[in-house]
Amino acid sequence: MVGEVTLRERKKLRTRRALVDAATRLFDEKGYVETTVAEIAAAAEVSTKTFFNYFPSKEEVLFADAEVRMRIALRMIAEREPGESLGDLLLRVIDHVLGLIRSDALDVGMSTAKVRMRLVMAEPVLQARAQQLVMASQIDLARAISRSYRTIDELTAVGVVGAFLGAAQATVVASLRRGDNVEDAITASRAAIAAALHGLAGAVTD
Repeated sequence: MVGEVTLRERKKLRTRRALVDAATRLFDEKGYVETTVAEIAAAAEVSTKTFFNYFPSKEEVLFADAEVRMRIALRMIAEREPGESLGDLLLRVIDHVLGLIRSDALDVGMSTAKVRMRLVMAEPVLQARAQQLVMASQIDLARAISRSYRTIDELTAVGVVGAFLGAAQATVVASLRRGDNVEDAITASRAAIAAALHGLAGAVTD
């Protein structure tokens, strides 16, 4: 029975990844608006019904890793190293998540992340969804920080997370708009995050 469950879950993961890969390729080739759910399903060799078993809409495919990334971040915050400053912790979280994306360990690998960044810059519906996810994550991350660091209240944590995410977003947008490639934008974003968090070096628990 255990083996059957494992195989079933592996099949689900393969199907989910096939849908993400197919959607990414079609969005890149045809454009986001021009690509239909039916085309994504056909490219992944599944039915349209199967697509909707995995994703409520085509925009969600590009953010398929959002829930997993959040779980990872929350776990790392809860299990932080003794005496680790908040700035160091958040930088470690971002580096870990970027490492997973670069190594293709999540549903959204680096190739999909690059397409997502370009499309979010161009498509209002994707910009809106990305902003919704950012706003939701701010509260979750802030609560986790205030639980992990007893000297930091939730409102202060919200401000810290806002600076952290704001630095990342603004730098990526500015970098891409001036013509940098995605890799350079990510590198610039990482540097901006480090600068934004530099003043948090002393924020540790007792």
